[in-house]
Amino acid sequence: MTIIESTTEINQPVEAVYAFLSNLNNHQQLMPENIYNWSSTEDEASFTIQNMAKLAIKINTRIENQELTAIPSEKAPFDVELKWNVAPNANGGTTAKHTITADLNMMMKMLASGPLQKLADHQTSKLAEMLV
Repeated sequence: MTIIESTTEINQPVEAVYAFLSNLNNHQQLMPENIYNWSSTEDEASFTIQNMAKLAIKINTRIENQELTAIPSEKAPFDVELKWNVAPNANGGTTAKHTITADLNMMMKMLASGPLQKLADHQTSKLAEMLV
């Protein structure tokens, strides 16, 4: 299992960050430019990652103001789980952690782990920008 993590600090209360993340319509704003054909509802999203794959995800679990997990809703090129954890930080804001867990064989790991890390880092930095 390949685990990719990215964390950011946001000067907003946990409730505001969780509310934003819990609606997949908002996630399009967090995506890099190599994501296209975006389509979403509050609970599901589908998109294409340039030169990689088409992915359709759905919210699998919600723990209010703590955790949000999305999994593929259609056959994906590999098993993947996208998770956001939010927790209050010492400054009265929120620590948001994005974790991508993927079941990649050695070849896929070499090809995909770099782009997946870039995706996670991009999403956390965009989240921090959006929720100032």
